[in-house]
Amino acid sequence: MGGVVPRPSLFGRLGSSARVTVVSAPAGSGKTVLLRSWIAEAGLAGRAAWVAAGREEHDPQRFWLSVFGALRQTGPGTGPVRAVSPAPDLDGWALAEGLLSDLAPLDERLWLVIDDVHELDPDALRQLQLVIMRAPPELRFVLTARHDVRLGLHRLRLEGGLAEIRAGDLKFTLAEAGELFAAAGVELDEPTLAALHERTEGWAAGLRLAALSLAGHPDPARFAAGFSGTDRTVAEYLLAEVLDRQPAAVRRLLLRTSILERVNGELADLLTGDEGGERVLQDLEAAGAFVVSLDTARSWFRYHQMFAALLRLELRRAEPGAVTGLHATSAGWLAAQGFAVEAVRHAQAAEDWELAARLLAGHWPALHLDGQAATVHELLAGFPAGLAAADAGLAVVAAADELAQGSLEAAERYLTLAERQSASAPAGRGEYGRLLLGVVRLLLDRQRGNLPAVATDVRVLQAMTEVADASRPGLGADLRALALISLGGTEYWAAAPDDAARHLESGVALARRIGRPYLEFTGLAQWAAVVVFQSFTRAVELGTEAAELAERHGWTDDPAFSFVCSILAGMLTWQARLEEAEPWLQRAERALGDEAAQPASSASIRFVRGALELMRNRDSEALAAFQAADLLARRLASPHYLIPWIRALLLLAMVRLGQTGPAGQFLAGLSDTDREHGEIRIAEAALRLAQDDPRAATAAIAPVLAGSAPFVWPNGRAQAYVLEAIARDALGDQDAADRALERALGLAEPDGFLLPFLLHPAKGLLERRARHRTAHAALVAEIRGMLAGPEGNGGTAGGHGGRSPRAGESRLPVSREGLGGIAPPRLPEPLLEPLSESEVRVLRYLPTHLTAPEIARELSVSPNTIKAHVRHMYAKFGTHHRAETVELARALGLLAPSRTGRATL
Repeated sequence: MGGVVPRPSLFGRLGSSARVTVVSAPAGSGKTVLLRSWIAEAGLAGRAAWVAAGREEHDPQRFWLSVFGALRQTGPGTGPVRAVSPAPDLDGWALAEGLLSDLAPLDERLWLVIDDVHELDPDALRQLQLVIMRAPPELRFVLTARHDVRLGLHRLRLEGGLAEIRAGDLKFTLAEAGELFAAAGVELDEPTLAALHERTEGWAAGLRLAALSLAGHPDPARFAAGFSGTDRTVAEYLLAEVLDRQPAAVRRLLLRTSILERVNGELADLLTGDEGGERVLQDLEAAGAFVVSLDTARSWFRYHQMFAALLRLELRRAEPGAVTGLHATSAGWLAAQGFAVEAVRHAQAAEDWELAARLLAGHWPALHLDGQAATVHELLAGFPAGLAAADAGLAVVAAADELAQGSLEAAERYLTLAERQSASAPAGRGEYGRLLLGVVRLLLDRQRGNLPAVATDVRVLQAMTEVADASRPGLGADLRALALISLGGTEYWAAAPDDAARHLESGVALARRIGRPYLEFTGLAQWAAVVVFQSFTRAVELGTEAAELAERHGWTDDPAFSFVCSILAGMLTWQARLEEAEPWLQRAERALGDEAAQPASSASIRFVRGALELMRNRDSEALAAFQAADLLARRLASPHYLIPWIRALLLLAMVRLGQTGPAGQFLAGLSDTDREHGEIRIAEAALRLAQDDPRAATAAIAPVLAGSAPFVWPNGRAQAYVLEAIARDALGDQDAADRALERALGLAEPDGFLLPFLLHPAKGLLERRARHRTAHAALVAEIRGMLAGPEGNGGTAGGHGGRSPRAGESRLPVSREGLGGIAPPRLPEPLLEPLSESEVRVLRYLPTHLTAPEIARELSVSPNTIKAHVRHMYAKFGTHHRAETVELARALGLLAPSRTGRATL
């Protein structure tokens, strides 16, 4: 059929074995066109009777006369169905019984299609129900309606004899929309097509009206950008088919609530001054009046975005002076119900800047603790320029936003402004303002790694818990959890692992108890890093918990998630599982964003990158990574526990590159305190061995072996024992060399710490241990196998990407099949096909915490539209999960690295 898009999946459902098929959807959904194209496609022209139950056909006599006439025009119905003429005494019940008698001998398939069955009066519907229940099995019914009608079909549904096609099924997919425009002779590029599909939400009439308007249009992209329910053709259709059919009270409700993203009965009553709003909204949804329920209880609703645009236009025409007041009333109600984000938006729409600022500042802690930094950023953009500098509360929120965006200097400037303004604020507001200042000051000091300042900030906040609870019940506990996690995280960076573990454990437990998953996630991320030095197994358990929380809530673009990935990548690198480490490290690098905003995490990631490249024999790349990590670590306000490790491996990279002279100069340039660190002494031993001075090497590491040199990770001394073994062997003391190697193996085996044996290969020593008795025979065999790798690279895993995990390995339970149920990230591959503009818009929201219905509200589309876009993206990316899709999108440059830096967090 010309201009008609074939829809084979729906054709299949219409031709199913069900006795009755109901097609129920709002006006313009394409019901009639679907059925006519199905009849033509299936070749049913002589076996399908068509009855249009329009308003003029609604009474029983006229309806049944139409049914008799339509059935007589079909092949199977010509013989058995009698001709019936109008008569004053004809009764609908008698006609129904007569039709059943006529059709009793029917022995071949016949379809009765009744279009717009909702137009029938109650008597005609009851008579139709009788015919449906008693009709012969060869008679099939296809009914279309704008809303569900009372036909008592529940028994058929239970028996499997009822097929239903709903509005969601009738929505055109993007591909079908493209076919519709092409059939109408309209050629559109993909972005323009996607924009029209998104605006219409796949509504057939909207797409067809757009196609008519686009015929010969000189600028389709401009047309698509402005196409909405206010377009003349669309507005006329919606007015005639929907709005003008509503009673005055219902029309008033629709207009006055059109300013809302979502509405419930109570809010509708408030805006109209009437009662019964919830019932009206439920009836409108049931009537197919472009009203969509958002929850299973059918208490919250939204309007189709094209209908909403028309309603807002009509509101401005009918009540132009009411719009500002409606926004203000909505803001107050939403704020009282705890819907802070919507309340702020409506206060901004009402240009009540004082209310909007007060609401945002008052609810900012909760938004921050829920990981909604991106939402805060968007709300701040809705204020006039310069207002943040004039309002103390808004200045604090702006400081937090700048911190999340990675600008520590701008954050400091806003904090200074807020501190000056808070000094002159009224007593009540001043206390809360100082509380906000304390929270953001803590976040800033934590990001700078300033442990003394963080400790002071924590004491200040703990003293203000009463103020916090007075401003919002439960806020005191929220801030205690934040303080514990912030303190523990900073102690970790400052090499105080025992204190860090204690505070992080307490903070995570409190976050769980008060229901703050985002705080729990960030705490677990830090806690996993702390326990790396005690047990790889425990660290991966905590890291897995953190990763699963991030996956579940959509926080995989968060710097805390980046940090978790770097910890897992580091453990895999220490175990020489380089192929598995690489994708986790890439994930960490992509999620981090601005290095300047996260110097501690950035230094950690650069450090792991350097170690990985070192294990691959890419010594120049490793050196560059360690140098970058060292520069980042220097920016921290307090000493960082990684600094000795970073500088030790930097020194080792120089040695491996043959730069023994510059390495010696670098070592000499360190302070006496730095040179005393165990990690630096180990690197010095490697330098002395490279200079052919084994005696100086043993002298360098003697304090490490004696336990007098400060050292972060006890089992890390395995590296010192490997160098001791090499030095003693060079000095001719084989027994001492064997004892040192055995100690190294004993320290390394519990966590599978293979790095020392591959960075400092001792093939001859290992061969000797293999010939003699050793408690670590399996580990020796594994190391020897790796050193004899296919590239013959003399001691690293670089030639073959490292080892694979052994069966039943009890070390780090991370494999190519995934970490704790989370699939490891893949290296980026090209998309199977390009994303549409609509899909790109949805993609931008996937890194956030927002659910599909919440993204739908942000984009003013239906949740089903969002789900459809996400399904299409999964197919194009070849992914199965939201976080996996975000990760690959970042790798392909479709999403920028995270700028929100939520783990200011």
